[in-house]
Amino acid sequence: MRRSSAQGVLYGQAVANVAGIANSDLECMDILYLEGRVTAGRLAEVTGLTTGAITGVVDRLEKAGFVRRERDEADRRKVFITVVPETAKRIGQLYVPMQQAMEKVFSAYTDEELRLLLRFANEGYEGVVAATAALKGLLDTPPEQRPDLKLKKRPRRT
Repeated sequence: MRRSSAQGVLYGQAVANVAGIANSDLECMDILYLEGRVTAGRLAEVTGLTTGAITGVVDRLEKAGFVRRERDEADRRKVFITVVPETAKRIGQLYVPMQQAMEKVFSAYTDEELRLLLRFANEGYEGVVAATAALKGLLDTPPEQRPDLKLKKRPRRT
């Protein structure tokens, strides 16, 4: 599972490189695609990035033509971020080889086996969501009460 996850990250990095954007920007775009039309605040909440960092991400993606900002019809002060479908399709084409490879793998399984794999994937996803929330909960714990992981701090660049 770790190898597959790591390879997915590497594939995403390759897609981002071909698309000419940063991998973190591509990940944010993917979240936008999955979440739908959201505010920058919601995108920050989902990604764990600061609102300032999200502004930079959205600026870069907008400049590249991948997303656009849209004002809320009811409240003109509210701005939503949305994926531009035409450019999302261009990036989607970069995932076709991976999709074809996976379809070849899936074709060797029975419907019953596929249902089991789907259940495993869905339950695994829920487990990762719960584990992520628990880990993020450490951020709300005072540093002196956090587990001592013996992680060395990197020296600051000067």
